[in-house]
Amino acid sequence: MTAEKQALAGGMANAGAVFRRGALVERPAPRNARALHACLVALKEHGFDAAPTPVGLTADGRERLTFIPGDVALPPYPHWAMTNAALASVGSLLRRLHEAGAAVAVDPRAEWPRDLADPEGGTVLCHNDVCPDNVVFRDGRAAALIDFDLAAPGRPLWDIAMTARYWVPMLDPASAAAAHPPGLDAPARLRILADGYGLPRKERAELPGVVGQATEVCRALVARRVADGDPVYLRALAERGGWERWDRLRTWLADHRETFTAALLN
Repeated sequence: MTAEKQALAGGMANAGAVFRRGALVERPAPRNARALHACLVALKEHGFDAAPTPVGLTADGRERLTFIPGDVALPPYPHWAMTNAALASVGSLLRRLHEAGAAVAVDPRAEWPRDLADPEGGTVLCHNDVCPDNVVFRDGRAAALIDFDLAAPGRPLWDIAMTARYWVPMLDPASAAAAHPPGLDAPARLRILADGYGLPRKERAELPGVVGQATEVCRALVARRVADGDPVYLRALAERGGWERWDRLRTWLADHRETFTAALLN
């Protein structure tokens, strides 16, 4: 008997196209699925068991992966996902990914997506989209990462910066209020994420600047998708305050850079 198909919520590009069927998840396969699946298998062989295991590809362009049970926070993000302990566990989980990834050879011939990839490149597979929607929790702690569609080789520090954007969040208060609980202390939370990861001092000093760089890459992605007439991004831009929001965010990051650096180093 075939297990009943259950739609899974969340996501932007694949919204409404991801289903669970028993112990498996079926979703649209990325163009680089074979190379990505090889990396996911290798990560597991090197001790990172906190990602879906690829099962195969279908003839109609979908991938099958193991389903990871647990809780996933969707916007507006609940308080349980934004605790300091939850944040520290995200940092720890990301460190595990990068430590295992350092031993995994990434196929340089594959068409790794450039949308959110590190513009400076690198050799470690970065997830690039560790937002709350893509982290599975158990008992209040980050237990696994899902949705590696935007993964690409880069610097681990880049992945930390992208993660900080979503989890601290590295957003001005007006922007953060759209999906996050009120009253989050951004400088203190950036320190908690870095501590959870075990980030060395030199990279802590560099992190606020890389967050700014990552924010510009995210803005450029939105601009490309809007210029192409993508309805998902057009709607999101309109609902989130248009380009004024991005201008406000750029100014806020610049104005608070010294505060973030002090929080990370002192």
